[in-house]
Amino acid sequence: MKIEHIGLWTIDLERMKDFYEKYFSAKSNTLYHNPKKGFKSYFLTFESGSRLELMHREDIKRPNIESYGYAHLAMSVGDKEVVDNLVDKLESDGYMLVNGPRTTGDGYYEAVIEDPEGNLIELTAE
Repeated sequence: MKIEHIGLWTIDLERMKDFYEKYFSAKSNTLYHNPKKGFKSYFLTFESGSRLELMHREDIKRPNIESYGYAHLAMSVGDKEVVDNLVDKLESDGYMLVNGPRTTGDGYYEAVIEDPEGNLIELTAE
């Protein structure tokens, strides 16, 4: 058994798609649009085969970020140098570094950044 994909509601569908394509080499399918429901989505596929579904509907509002549920998306990007370089690139492009890069108490080398809509992405070394 494996997780097939993660779905993420977005405010700006195109900006989010571009972000994951640019920084994480995701490949997108064509836009799916259901006009009856006002629903649009993209499936992004990463090199590992894992997928992220970005979804948008005007009537969906952002949940309270202080609630239980989604915490972060972890992306294994390579070794420590790759993590550091990606953090530098993201910061220079204006994305917020929440913490790190650092080695955690359980031995992971990681940094946490925000995507364009404030969702947390944990960048880890393999």
